[in-house]
Amino acid sequence: MNAAEDFILSHEGNQKQVMLYFHNLLTSFPTVTSAIKYRIPFYDQKTWVCYLNPLKNDKVSLCFLRGYELSNEQGLLESKGRKQVMSVDFGSVDEIPKNTIREIINEALFLDETVPYNPKGKRIQK
Repeated sequence: MNAAEDFILSHEGNQKQVMLYFHNLLTSFPTVTSAIKYRIPFYDQKTWVCYLNPLKNDKVSLCFLRGYELSNEQGLLESKGRKQVMSVDFGSVDEIPKNTIREIINEALFLDETVPYNPKGKRIQK
């Protein structure tokens, strides 16, 4: 087991099940690795792609670090007043629209692979 799995298994009930579902989905991509950063599970490819944040209301937030660069065609992601990160919260595995989430993850991984990260307001020097 790795640190992210240990973190997930230390939780109970629906939070544990939701995080385990996302962990297994994300790590099924051969280029994705997991690690604990800022005391929560992060998932990386070239750079940080997303993280799982257990919330006090027993839900889990799936957060995409470059959320504003995603199309959000599905209308699922919310900014919650953040400048870069967009997320969606789930209280149980049954609530997860599995095909839609897979589409969003695929888009986030494609973005990470093909478009260099450029924090808002910074110019890329050539």
